[in-house]
Amino acid sequence: MVLMGIIITTTLCPSKTFACTGITIKPKDGSIIFGRTLEFAQELHSNIIIVPRNLNFVGTAPDQKQGLTWTTQYGFVGMNAFGLPIIADGVNEKGLHVGIFYFPGYADFETVTEKDLTRTISPQQVPVYLLSNCITVDDVIEKIKQVKVGKVVLEQLGGIPPFHYIATDASGKSIVLEYIKGELNIHQNPLGVFTNAPAFDWHLTNLGNYVNLTDTNKPDVMIGDIKINGFGKVAGMFGIPGDFTPPSRFVRATAFSGTALPVQTALEGVLQTFHILNQFDIPKGAVRGSMNGKSSVDYTLWTAVTDLTNLRYYFRTHEDSTIRMINLNCVDLNATEIKTISIQGEEQIIDVSGCAR
Repeated sequence: MVLMGIIITTTLCPSKTFACTGITIKPKDGSIIFGRTLEFAQELHSNIIIVPRNLNFVGTAPDQKQGLTWTTQYGFVGMNAFGLPIIADGVNEKGLHVGIFYFPGYADFETVTEKDLTRTISPQQVPVYLLSNCITVDDVIEKIKQVKVGKVVLEQLGGIPPFHYIATDASGKSIVLEYIKGELNIHQNPLGVFTNAPAFDWHLTNLGNYVNLTDTNKPDVMIGDIKINGFGKVAGMFGIPGDFTPPSRFVRATAFSGTALPVQTALEGVLQTFHILNQFDIPKGAVRGSMNGKSSVDYTLWTAVTDLTNLRYYFRTHEDSTIRMINLNCVDLNATEIKTISIQGEEQIIDVSGCAR
């Protein structure tokens, strides 16, 4: 009864999780694999969009004023939200990946003056701008410094979206972009791991609390004449934090991706990444709170894994755990408009009863 009381109190207390988790895997064939989960407390109505080269975009500045105008140099594919021409997570034809992660309580974008309008974009347009203009992480650093990211309301989220971003290129180099107190902060990300608040450098410091973690089973110990046996043979990672908070997920993501057995090929890396991200899947009902004054339930809407080397974008959804894939090499990046591929639909269960021999 006491335990049940704790569970009920914990799950019904108002909170916001936005528990996205990202990891990087590097197979022996030299490929780079980035995977992430997308958790949220409301339906984002995501679908795959394919954005071609030579498409014109118009940035949005504060108060819905017109901002930067640009033309896409590179085509890209990824998940959108709310049916808008924005990318929550995607990869371009040069193997650059950019993803949005929630950063509540910390994200504070730049102040925009009238003279800044022609080089301003909104927080939700950052991935589209970078994917359409950059090849490498070094390009990202150069390009993001040329624009202002203003405090622009995203109506579907009821305010200025508190985002931060991860960018990874085909060489495996990764950086984090965070706007804090109106200033851009760029962090090198040698781990290729990403979650949510607090700031990225805090998460790196926090890893110092877990230097005792090991992937090796703990040996039995002797205390005087008494032998203390471990419980079972799965005591590796003993003491690792298991909750859904961003710091705990960052530790787990670092530990699991860092100790993953090496695989040979990109496809093996993709499947390994999906397996690791299973550890971060949030079922409906495990995390509850309030959002905009209404009861909310955070859960994993979709999981995406990107092969940056072979330009393949894999995904599965809450409704359909079948892994599906978009091959950038096989889509028309010279089209004249954005194409959409629906990710909606229920999972099909295959009956193998008749296969018995």
